[in-house]
Amino acid sequence: MADVMYKQIADELRSAIQAGRLRPGDDVPSESELAERWNTSRGPIRNAFAALRAEGLIETTRGRPGRVIERKVHQAVDVSIPFTRWALDIGAKPGAVTQRVSLRRSDSEQAALLGVTEGDLVVEVLRLRSLDDRPTMVERLTYIEPVGRHLFDVDLDTVSITEFLESRGWMSAEVDHEIDAVAADETDASLLGLEPGAPILRLRRITRHTDGRTIEASDDRYRSDIVRFTVSASGRHPEGDHFIRPLGR
Repeated sequence: MADVMYKQIADELRSAIQAGRLRPGDDVPSESELAERWNTSRGPIRNAFAALRAEGLIETTRGRPGRVIERKVHQAVDVSIPFTRWALDIGAKPGAVTQRVSLRRSDSEQAALLGVTEGDLVVEVLRLRSLDDRPTMVERLTYIEPVGRHLFDVDLDTVSITEFLESRGWMSAEVDHEIDAVAADETDASLLGLEPGAPILRLRRITRHTDGRTIEASDDRYRSDIVRFTVSASGRHPEGDHFIRPLGR
């Protein structure tokens, strides 16, 4: 009976959130209010709250009422999906404001990531991406010069860079992703509307062309209150390699 009760309570609160009767920032009814309404103990209430927390609908903090939070959207990272296409697929309006496009000499880190010689020319892009006019992600993109030079021929606020480069013959054949959490630096904080040091999600990407050359190294930083990553995998590597490796190896 308790299992049925907590699911019913969770269903009622979920419906209220989805219908807009409880909006982001609103307090959810307290344990005592819900216990009285449902004529039950606090155990099923706490289980209902736990279910809604797991779904990313509410947050609870000791000493204060639970609160409805912004529904986070999921970013698929098992394949290379351009931000613009992904946004359209989830029914959101993508936006871009380019901060800088520059041709410069690569430093040692860029050279190592791209497999070029330090000092070779690369093209850098700094761009703010949005979902439904909400600042969502800061892109830091670095391209080898033969690829990046095409970006000076187009308004980067109006295109998916990935799809534009594909139209110029630079198809991606392989993409490596690495996800971690970092503190927002001054650029991130200013563009995303956060305090410096706020936690954000970072997705680093290395993209290789069909001829095997590394053509792009990116560092995308997402507001963690808007986007979360879900990674799915099945089975093990045929040679027994681990999918997850400790840092420093």
